[in-house]
Amino acid sequence: MSSAEVAVQVFKELENEDFRILNIIEAGMSKHEFVPKEQIQKHSKLPMDRVDFILGKLNKLGLTYRTQETYNGHTLNYTGYDCLAINALVKAGVIESFGQTLGVGKEADVYDALNSEGRRIAIKFHRLGRISFRQTRRKRSYSREHSSWLFQSHIAAEKEFEAMKLVYSKGVAVPEPISHNRHVVAMGMIEGAQLYKYKDIGKPEKILKDILRNVRKAYLKAHIIHGDLSEYNIILQPDGHLLIIDWPQAVKTDHANAGEYLERDIKNVLVFFSRKFNVDLAAKSACDYVTGEARNLAF
Repeated sequence: MSSAEVAVQVFKELENEDFRILNIIEAGMSKHEFVPKEQIQKHSKLPMDRVDFILGKLNKLGLTYRTQETYNGHTLNYTGYDCLAINALVKAGVIESFGQTLGVGKEADVYDALNSEGRRIAIKFHRLGRISFRQTRRKRSYSREHSSWLFQSHIAAEKEFEAMKLVYSKGVAVPEPISHNRHVVAMGMIEGAQLYKYKDIGKPEKILKDILRNVRKAYLKAHIIHGDLSEYNIILQPDGHLLIIDWPQAVKTDHANAGEYLERDIKNVLVFFSRKFNVDLAAKSACDYVTGEARNLAF
């Protein structure tokens, strides 16, 4: 069971004082590997016996780690961070309830959810450093590395949300960006499957043209390059339309390595279509089209 699944299950058991303590620990992690219990008590303004009870509850629910090596200190894990983000999004009316898992990857987990109006949406939990955590959990440096990865996941979610807002406003085929909090992005529903999972996509040449048309639109209108484009983050929906997902590595077209990133994105797609669907297109032709140097694609 992923940390997000645990967070969804235990969320209903949390009260306002629990979230207050989680927020204090989160703030204290900017200065401490493990936030001292005395500092938590001071900022919470709760009696120490009440703080002890809440900290025990949070630890038992798997939302925090505790150390008593030299002092009594506490730090968030991903499940605790998940709960804080979920709470903020619930209060904002973005999330009403969770459904099934849509996908679990190395760096993100995505879930089906309903908003306060009953609309289906997708909730993406960024999970940078997931492998690193497993490898360093028993080391003394674990908490410091963990805190860093929580922050990096927050930055990744923020970058992805901002990139999606920009390209969505220019008509690029991406899920609608709805909201984000900490390491979590709420977006329009993602239906269909990743391109690599299909054995037959009907008219592969048409699909390739559609992909490159969207890459061109992102480049020329939004001045954004995806930066990690491949068959793994292109969704083919049941109605035949595309969605391009996973934008945390997006860069502006004036980035020092923009040309390299764009060429890599395009080559990834072209190699896949050539290998799997026998559709061949010269990389230069595709690049010229995307950057506006050519008006049409020359197959």
